[in-house]
Amino acid sequence: MAFDRDLDFRGKLVRSRGALRDLLPGSLVERQRQCGKPNGRCADGKQLPAELQISVRIDGQRKTFHVPAELAEEACNQVEMDKRFQKAAATICQINLRRFLGRRREKEKGSP
Repeated sequence: MAFDRDLDFRGKLVRSRGALRDLLPGSLVERQRQCGKPNGRCADGKQLPAELQISVRIDGQRKTFHVPAELAEEACNQVEMDKRFQKAAATICQINLRRFLGRRREKEKGSP
């Protein structure tokens, strides 16, 4: 039965999300900007250093934070983990809705 496959798939999705404590919301953005030193190598605007930032919404406002180079890989993995979590949550909700609508149809068929 389709609902049994849905339950199995939903269970697998829930179990696969075990590392929720490591989720990092937002998006990673690479920006290039001047360092601000008047005699720095980027003062001419041509050799701008790249900087990784994380962009998140806090209280409805977009905020960006610098990501140090030594944390870049970790931040990338955690942001990607959050994206996978959001996709899994949407799939679980679709399964739950399908199951609910199926139960509703069964109840309506059984009503006099």
